[in-house]
Amino acid sequence: MSSPATRIIHSQLSYLLESDTVSLAVTRQGGHLAPVTFGKGGANSISPYYVSPWQDEAHPAMPAAVLTPLRGDFFCLPFGGNGSAYKGEQHPPHGETASAEWSLESDAPLANGTSRLVLTLETKVRPGKVTKEIFLRPGQPVIYQRHLIEGFAGPTPLGHHATLAMPDDDGVFAISTSPFRLGMTNPGVFSDPASGEYQALALGATFTDLARVPSLFKEPAEVDCSRLPARRGYADLLAVVADTDALAGRPAWTAAVNTREQWVWFSLRNPTVLPTTAFWLENRGRHSFPWNGRNQCLGLEDICGFFADGLVPSVEPNLLSRQGIRTAIELSAKIPTDIRSIQAAVPVPASFDRVAEIEFTKTGLVLVAATGDRVEASLNHQFVLGSGDTP
Repeated sequence: MSSPATRIIHSQLSYLLESDTVSLAVTRQGGHLAPVTFGKGGANSISPYYVSPWQDEAHPAMPAAVLTPLRGDFFCLPFGGNGSAYKGEQHPPHGETASAEWSLESDAPLANGTSRLVLTLETKVRPGKVTKEIFLRPGQPVIYQRHLIEGFAGPTPLGHHATLAMPDDDGVFAISTSPFRLGMTNPGVFSDPASGEYQALALGATFTDLARVPSLFKEPAEVDCSRLPARRGYADLLAVVADTDALAGRPAWTAAVNTREQWVWFSLRNPTVLPTTAFWLENRGRHSFPWNGRNQCLGLEDICGFFADGLVPSVEPNLLSRQGIRTAIELSAKIPTDIRSIQAAVPVPASFDRVAEIEFTKTGLVLVAATGDRVEASLNHQFVLGSGDTP
């Protein structure tokens, strides 16, 4: 095998992959996906992912290893803080997959011209092997990801931690999702003032509309979480659980329209595998190291888990599991588990206000705006539902 394409990007050795429409980097430590440019080389190039502001500052140590490369999208196993040990296992925040070193297995393209990067990681806290495959198809502004988990036997939360760079000005991002059966704010304290952190959302409150989410305060009693950024000085977490009946076998989706730069980022997932999307609303609300009151990003995290609490709260009975919502996956020592994701970004016209609906077609999908604008994207959405080993 020839030497892989690598580069130091924001202090992290990163593996590189590109097609005619996408270029991306994946950190060796933690497998964090960013920077990414969709529509590379064109007038409408899009670079939506977040890179944490402390990169290149040469700090000797971080409070958690996941913070060292923190950027873009990364796979979490187990997903969450993992503050408590489970049967003698003490996992780091978001698991070894988010902070240990990934090894290159292959960066050879497929016979059909699809670019492909294959990385592997052997976990130690709970023995297993995770194979990360990233695919870029010619002509498509789309990232296909597949994580194959072997071993790691037992129950666990898991998922993707996609994180976008948040604009400075209020309301630039218009956020929407496919139909959801339940919306809920984080049940416990997410941002603790005793630690120099502040939150604005109520604890464990339900909602049916992202534009009307209960707050901690009497005035306003509800706040809009569909137009971001908002509420500078706060960091919050909420989650929505996909309505599989309404989706009727179609992928669940989450979309963010940058109304100033005129593009939309969206993700697709299998809602029977990853039922929940956790929203991390970070708007300069943390003042301890390394956040230092300067961090601004939007996590749109497709998961199977109990918010961001980690392994123990996810495998034990909780507010979601008591309502029949899956918060952990039982992994087998003999049968591999396959977790898939699609993330993409495309330009939209200036009149495109928010994604009101996604129509799935044989060759891709159509993003339908509340204004009636329609934008087509070519992709294989059946991939996230488990169709074929490659897209």
